Amino acid sequence: MQELPVVSVVKESESKIKKPNWLRVKLPTGESYKHVRSLVDTHKLHTICESGNCPNMGECWGEGTATFMILGNTCTRSCGFCAVATGRPDPVDWDEPQRVAEAIYLMKVKHAVITSVDRDELKDGGSTIWYNTIKAVKQLNPDTTLETLIPDFRGFKDQVQRVIDAAPEVVSHNIETVERLTKKVRIQAKYWRSMEVLRTLKEGGMRVKSGIMLGLGENKDEVFRTLADLKDNGVDVVTIGQYLQPTKNHLPVDRFVHPDEFAEYREMGYSLGLDYVESGPLVRSSYHSERHVIPGYGREKWLSEKAAMEVYQPK
Repeated sequence: MQELPVVSVVKESESKIKKPNWLRVKLPTGESYKHVRSLVDTHKLHTICESGNCPNMGECWGEGTATFMILGNTCTRSCGFCAVATGRPDPVDWDEPQRVAEAIYLMKVKHAVITSVDRDELKDGGSTIWYNTIKAVKQLNPDTTLETLIPDFRGFKDQVQRVIDAAPEVVSHNIETVERLTKKVRIQAKYWRSMEVLRTLKEGGMRVKSGIMLGLGENKDEVFRTLADLKDNGVDVVTIGQYLQPTKNHLPVDRFVHPDEFAEYREMGYSLGLDYVESGPLVRSSYHSERHVIPGYGREKWLSEKAAMEVYQPK
């Protein structure tokens, strides 16, 4: 009788890196959360809070805020980090801009964030819906400040210009990771194409924002280089957060970055001259975004912290 080799079975829970305590969050609760949940369902809105499995959904929705995702919830790209479904999107819903504007009005949102899937199959990349949505939100909610988190539009400047022409207070486009890992993490995107989009936004007079995920295999020197590239291409605000694997089919977490290292990147960003650096394990692009609208807010707070430390420095 032939003896079969014995293969040791490793449980899935044992093969994963254990999630540290600093990444634990409370489950969504409260009346404000339930109210936002009801509005999203009633108005058939797509939020990146849900599609992106955001760890801050309970906190943000509990405060009565949310990030809306337009142009459907199916993306034409297949980034290795993203929980949004990939496939053939539904036809463009031309009533969506008005629905988003009405939801923001009903929610009495003072600051809204709008993002979208990539729609590479559309001739205009979805930029017309972007323009219409921004204008509809502004018309119905003139006192609401607005951040738009846009795709790269495959680098077509006329499509980026449509967003600029609509004049939101902040335009964000996430670089997501360091140059070396871009092909692995953002399969159909290009690092320097995204940098060019950011530069185009700045040249168009926008307040510009971008974001980076950590824990995908990057090293400190690469993060510092990315921050410098962002500054050189006109970025004002940078968010830095921990990558969390949405499902077992997505890229694995290489490591969980300690909060002290996030603090180091915050210091580095401000030292480079960035106006606002939001850096921490649970930080996502839209986290505290209402503060990112205000020029000088983050930098002045950082300078005050440094001055206070110098005053209380033990001799």
